[in-house]
Parts: sequence; C-alpha cells; structure tokens
Amino acid sequence: MKRPRKNTERPKSKPKRPILVLVLLVSGVISASAQIGNQRQPPIRPVDGGSIFRNYCAACHGPDGRGNGPVSKVLKREVPDLTKLSQRNGDKFPAIHVRTTIMFGPDDLLSAHGSKEMPIWGPIFHEIEFDQDLGNVRLENVIKYLESIQRK
Repeated sequence: MKRPRKNTERPKSKPKRPILVLVLLVSGVISASAQIGNQRQPPIRPVDGGSIFRNYCAACHGPDGRGNGPVSKVLKREVPDLTKLSQRNGDKFPAIHVRTTIMFGPDDLLSAHGSKEMPIWGPIFHEIEFDQDLGNVRLENVIKYLESIQRK
C-alpha cells in the first residue's frame, strides 16, 4: 500500500502591495528631500546701506565705522575712521572719492607695491540677480550710509 504524499508546497501568498507601496513612498520622500537639501540657496544680498556696511566693511572698519573692526588689528596699515571723511575734506562729504575707493580700491596704493589690503567691492556689489543690476543701488546706498554716520 502506498502512502499518500504530503503536500510540501507552500500555499501561494498574496502579494504584499501595501508594504511595497509604503517602501516606494518612503524612498521617494527621502530622495526628494535629499535633492531639495542639495540645492544651494542663493546668498542674501542686502540692498540697504547699513546692512551692506555691516556685511562687507565692519570687519575692518568696525560696526561704527571708526576703523576699529576685529580685523584691523592684524592689518599692516591703519584702517581709516570713516566717520571723519567729511571732517578731513573741509566738512564736505567726498562722495566721488568714496565711490571710486569702493569701486577700485584706495588710490594711494599702486599694485606694483604689493597687494591691496582693502578688497575692491565694486564687482561684488554689481552681481546680477533677477535680470536686474542692483550694484549701483548698493553702491549709492553704502555711500549714503557713510554720509549719514559723519561726525561733526
């Protein structure tokens, strides 16, 4: 007599679609968040004179413009007190001289005599954003700010 064979095959399981959907959903969210995290945010470029001064000038000239910024101590040349520009110019604010210095660097330094300690900010202020050149606006606002902090 033959024994009946035992059924050794496993019953077919139903597809686990909810788990598959969950795995795909989670991996999609992770992938999307990684892509968003890798996108570089554009730098904030202020337009008002006081903010520009604090971001670009205060390290050397100090937050009050008196030439006492934290970097001034390690520079070879004394950092000018920007609150005395008018005082040194016969009580008239030298807007053209200030504009030229910001755009091209101090006029008393020749490149043949070594590197300039003051960065030339003109090209940075003229970065184009949103198809609009705000460099002249930034430059004029910094000049107005400097004029506003003049001491009598």
